[in-house]
Amino acid sequence: MGIDVQFRPMTIHDIDEVVQVEQASFTAPWSRESFYNELMYNRYAKYIVMVHRGRIIGYAGMWLVIDEAHVTNVAVLPQFRGQKLGEALMRRLMETAKQHGAATMTLEVRVSNHVAQSLYRKLGFRNGGIRKRYYPDNFEDALVMWVKLT
Repeated sequence: MGIDVQFRPMTIHDIDEVVQVEQASFTAPWSRESFYNELMYNRYAKYIVMVHRGRIIGYAGMWLVIDEAHVTNVAVLPQFRGQKLGEALMRRLMETAKQHGAATMTLEVRVSNHVAQSLYRKLGFRNGGIRKRYYPDNFEDALVMWVKLT
């Protein structure tokens, strides 16, 4: 990782910047309202932001239910990709999940997103199955992946 970043919990004051990262990263981005509801009303939700020089350049989120963490989102601004920041963000999310008692972590990833799949495999994730027509923008299948955190 070549640039200096800090991690911290996401707050409602971060939503506008996080939405910018989201819109730059996904074809079916979450709305501002979705993030607000996650932070304010979802007691299972935990989100972190990655900050460089006072600017949010990435974020990640998960739902923690009993001893399982379900990743909801992971995104890094396009101009900061290819610098192992996504890996650093995922490692921090995994550590946060462990600190909150999670024994396993799961996520869905587009079957066409081989770059993300490669990162997740590097972090110990293994294939768990396919969710058919999971993504609403083009009905692409999702690969479900799992990792043991303990």
